[in-house]
Amino acid sequence: MARNPVQVLSKYTELFGDTLRFYLGGLKEAIVTTNPAVIQHVLKTNAENYQKSEIQVKRMGHFLGNGLLTAHGEAWRTQRRLIQKGFDRKQLEVLSSIMQDSLAESLRDFDRQARVGPVDIYPHLMKITFGMVARSLFGARLKDEDIDLISHTISTIQEFMVRQTLQPYLNPWFAVSGELRRHEDMRARADGILLEYIRRRRREAPGDDLLQILMDARYSDGEGMSDELVLSESMQLLVAGHETSSNALSWLLYLLSSRPDCLERLRQEFDSVLGGAPLSYSDVPKFEFASQVIQEALRLYPPFWMVDRMAVADDRAGDLAIPRGSTVIVFVYGAHHALQHWENPESFDPQRFTKANEKLRTPFTYLPFGGGPRGCIGGNYAMLQILMILSVLLRRYDFQLTPGQTIEARPMVILRPKHGIRMTFTDAIARNVGRLSDCLP
Repeated sequence: MARNPVQVLSKYTELFGDTLRFYLGGLKEAIVTTNPAVIQHVLKTNAENYQKSEIQVKRMGHFLGNGLLTAHGEAWRTQRRLIQKGFDRKQLEVLSSIMQDSLAESLRDFDRQARVGPVDIYPHLMKITFGMVARSLFGARLKDEDIDLISHTISTIQEFMVRQTLQPYLNPWFAVSGELRRHEDMRARADGILLEYIRRRRREAPGDDLLQILMDARYSDGEGMSDELVLSESMQLLVAGHETSSNALSWLLYLLSSRPDCLERLRQEFDSVLGGAPLSYSDVPKFEFASQVIQEALRLYPPFWMVDRMAVADDRAGDLAIPRGSTVIVFVYGAHHALQHWENPESFDPQRFTKANEKLRTPFTYLPFGGGPRGCIGGNYAMLQILMILSVLLRRYDFQLTPGQTIEARPMVILRPKHGIRMTFTDAIARNVGRLSDCLP
């Protein structure tokens, strides 16, 4: 189970049906489901009865603090309302220029390395997206070396949290061996860097970034967030905000490397909409086909491969009894690959997401950003970021998958490429643009 829970749960749901019970880490009973009716009940219809699991909140809260990702009830609703302003249309338009500047800077380094030979796109895209999210949060003042340290810290701690969750019997050993303390010390160093930025910004002129939104937010009593709460929310936004996009982009480039027809149609759409202008948030609705391609990549490789909730009180979803204290695992990857809801679910077919086909889809069979009131607050930011990076990479480079490698997904907190994805990039050459009827299954 600890090696690849996606493979195990996929096998179980194939053998035993769309809802089953099993023991998480061999110790705690959990209900696993890909049933859209059960998922809708847990995430939306009766969402008030379900909290993020104690395991998730405890582990995440320990390392990332008590912010939007770990809060419940009225505290969560209050924080969500305050932070939502940072992701409205007006703010995303403002952030577009910050993101473009960060992207241009990151691509200079990527271009140098891509010209030397094949590159593993996953760490490069991680660095690009993390830089964009960090600059969106803290503006241009955040130094490159600080971005690198914080990115490394987050990645290392996430891997450790997954081990704590999937192998809970090792937690006593982590404590006595010093592993827990080592990760706590890493977190403390990253916290110290960000806390210094926050305190410095309190004394400076207002900026246009997300940090300013957090510092300006006011509760009903007129009080603002403490520096420590701003730190927790910033760290949680950094965690949630960059890996979604970098994973989606990594898998998307992998999928496109074998579909030149789709690639050409994407290039045509970017040229038609943008010409030579940089992409901003107001352009996002214009990318009909690119949106379909991105949604299909997120279906095949959902960043958050599962969502877990704990029942606060006894409940029932149809014929399924859900006792108080039960952990319900919404198996997102399984739902995205279920034969009952997707024709040829393992194939890459952007046509699934045409407007006509979307109207026919059963609700809660597609959950790349979760669902219900606790759906991802940064979904529109992620789409902007993915489109922005694609608009540059696809028109600047031709790329090919390096032969002889094994491409495999590794389910951590995020569904990552286990061995990376190595590609060769060369300068794009003039080509005949594909017809709009291309890229059919």
